[in-house]
Amino acid sequence: MRHTYSANVKAFATLESSQAYLTDNCTRNQALVIKRAVEHCWAIRKRKSDCYPEAIHVAGQLKQMRADMPILVAALFGTDVAAEEYSIDFMREHYGQEIAQLTEGVRWLNALTISDAFSSGDQAETLRRMVLTMVTDVRVVLVKLAYRTQRLYELIKSGSAEENFAVAQETLTIYTPLANRLGLGQLKWELEDVAFRIVEPDAYKRIAKALEENRASREVYIQDFVSDLSNRVKTHGITAASVFGRPKHIYSIWKKMRDKHIGFSDLFDVRAVRVLVDDVQQCYSVLGIAHSIWQPISREFDDYIANPKDNGYRSLHTAVIGPRGKPVEIQIRTREMDNDAENGVAAHWAYKEGAPVDLGLQKGINALRQLLDDSDDEFLVEGFSQQLDSQRVYVFTPKGEVIDLSKGATPLDFAYHVHSEIGHRCRGAKINGRIVPLTYVLTNGDQVEILTTREPAPSRDWLNRSLGYINSSRARGKVRAWFNQQDHDQHLADGRSILDREFKRYKAGSLSIHTLAKRLKFDRSNDLFVAIGRNEVTIAQIVGAIDHLAQPVSRPIETANRQHKPDHSSSAVHVRGVGKLLTSIAPCCQAVPPDSIVGFITRGKGVTIHRADCSNILNLRESERERLIDVDWGDDDSSRYHVEIHITAYDRHGLLRDVSTVLSALNVDVVSVNTLSNQSSQTADMKIGLHIANTSELTTIMDKIRQLRNVQDVERVT
Repeated sequence: MRHTYSANVKAFATLESSQAYLTDNCTRNQALVIKRAVEHCWAIRKRKSDCYPEAIHVAGQLKQMRADMPILVAALFGTDVAAEEYSIDFMREHYGQEIAQLTEGVRWLNALTISDAFSSGDQAETLRRMVLTMVTDVRVVLVKLAYRTQRLYELIKSGSAEENFAVAQETLTIYTPLANRLGLGQLKWELEDVAFRIVEPDAYKRIAKALEENRASREVYIQDFVSDLSNRVKTHGITAASVFGRPKHIYSIWKKMRDKHIGFSDLFDVRAVRVLVDDVQQCYSVLGIAHSIWQPISREFDDYIANPKDNGYRSLHTAVIGPRGKPVEIQIRTREMDNDAENGVAAHWAYKEGAPVDLGLQKGINALRQLLDDSDDEFLVEGFSQQLDSQRVYVFTPKGEVIDLSKGATPLDFAYHVHSEIGHRCRGAKINGRIVPLTYVLTNGDQVEILTTREPAPSRDWLNRSLGYINSSRARGKVRAWFNQQDHDQHLADGRSILDREFKRYKAGSLSIHTLAKRLKFDRSNDLFVAIGRNEVTIAQIVGAIDHLAQPVSRPIETANRQHKPDHSSSAVHVRGVGKLLTSIAPCCQAVPPDSIVGFITRGKGVTIHRADCSNILNLRESERERLIDVDWGDDDSSRYHVEIHITAYDRHGLLRDVSTVLSALNVDVVSVNTLSNQSSQTADMKIGLHIANTSELTTIMDKIRQLRNVQDVERVT
């Protein structure tokens, strides 16, 4: 089978012909640099490498992909032989800093990711280093992929069966998904076909034979189809359209036969046509023309222009019942889309020194960077082999349409993805026919039905991240925009209510609202209320300001001055200027990180830790104030602190059970429960003692309990 690139023996027969090939369509300055690099490379060409293909052929493949001058030079100097002869300092002196850095990255990646890394089970570390390199400069990975392609060609000609299989399997597991993520369709198909030829030689030959047997009749059929479609398109005024048959790739055919459990004769896209036009409007015009001539196969239609793939791929895909009842696949895209799809990263750097960063490319790199956030090696490798599908979740509408959402999406994310108005009017959801809470996390294959009301009425709780109603920033932005459009008086009332609730929660009733407004850069208190109501000021900002301002001001705290060396040992509380001391949390105020704290030296019981605004500390006699000492929270993340919360609710059956369920779901240790019911007012007061790590965890607990039916208020007990 003829692949996209094969080494041009005549082009690289001599030094002069190699220079001419690689400098074609270059500027004068670029050509001079490339010619000098080819001369250096030619001087060591006779010294063959055991693990690397010829660098000149790698550069030739990259040239065909329209890679820029720095990429070509880095490819020429990327082998182990070149590394022995030409140091990075030599590269920096003769070719500049950019090319030297590229060359260093290429050499490092080439040395790291040969087949021994795969066979030894270090795939995850290999992937991490590859991605880290790519985040720094993605061109390095482009060169690596070209090196891998040329190495596969050499292994087919010679090499042990065991080595060939290991390298080919590594290619299919790691390199082809990587090429796909970067939008390198041309390299992806080539890597897949050549690696598949090594891994599954019998299946490769069987499909290749089937393609060859039907080639003559299929080519005649495609020629007639192309001619008919081309004439119809031109009669509609789209004269610049290019219509041509599209080559099929053996690995993609085999994969589709395997995944869909169908035979070769049942494939829709063995007969495939591509149409290139000038703009997006013409894409949809051609789609309409094709569907008006031949009957479309609805389940085979995909609009990747309106909904591009994660790697930035854009195109219209459809399949129709062509002449004589034979299915034909049609791809319709602009010439720019076609260039991006075929050459990906290379297309973005094609002689564009100084051009702005391409947003589509950056999105693909950012998606790869997300993989580094997961520390599970097995998941990392699996994620690549599945082409990063683990980052997405695919669910169905009641009509069977597939919706693609980010992992962790909820029914509200689904509702806002379908339409903003559906999200605003959402009041419930059914998953696979069963009613679930709006915080339910969607999984692959779920059928989602949104229950709506007549009038839009989003809840402000949806914006609270700790409650888990919304996962995507897009949906959260739509909710925030809805509140921003509401009445000013409503914003004022909502903001006042939210701030009052936070004051109660953090026992900051003595704090001046005007002072808080000034801290948050508002001239008037009402302006602060409105901003809170519009969610322009978040709960986190309010809490941070309260924590900063809620310092003891009526009586300044003077702490004892200790001149001893500080103790840097790991502990829950660090006493400044003193070695290890016995410390305990005062029960009167129950300080929890990151509360502002102060230590009080007791008689025989070490240091007691109080909140800085504790009434016992503020009301100390002058004679005892010299026993105060500076302390701060240590770095022991495993420590837990006792705190009590007070719950006020209308009494009902099962209230305590529901509170216990929330605490159990959050893995909170409950150390005490005290409940009191008032029969006359039908209210219940609960005081619950908890062991928690910090105030952030406490905030999440209180927010979750506040969502329970009949609960009126939840606050921290000082």
